[in-house]
Amino acid sequence: MPSGRLTVQHQVVAAMLLRADSVLLCHRSIDREWYPDLWDLPGGHVEANETPRDAVAREVQEELGVRLSRSLGQHSFFRTTDDFELRVWTVRTWSGSPTNCAPHEHDEVDWFTEREARSLRLADDCYRAWILQALASE
Repeated sequence: MPSGRLTVQHQVVAAMLLRADSVLLCHRSIDREWYPDLWDLPGGHVEANETPRDAVAREVQEELGVRLSRSLGQHSFFRTTDDFELRVWTVRTWSGSPTNCAPHEHDEVDWFTEREARSLRLADDCYRAWILQALASE
């Protein structure tokens, strides 16, 4: 019988909402257990019996009050670690106006240009390159 520990990877999803030359980021409250006081993309964990695509639509609805298109397509960015798999969708169209609907999670949401985002403390180091790539393909 093999020894070692069994690691369960969390399935995490996020949306990179883009408009013109800006990306929407959410500032994680300082009392959050994971990644406090950092700027993050809206998103969260995939729940049981939920597809990643359904999870990102649900999370964005819960956090920002906007509806994503049913034809989201494939995620744009992917990263895996020992602890989680992260899928990020680039989103250029949605219904509604993004608002902070989850003040217990985020104390601020705002739009940033790629240049402005460079100076922010981001939840994941990959975000800078992904934001640059997504905005460059706008």
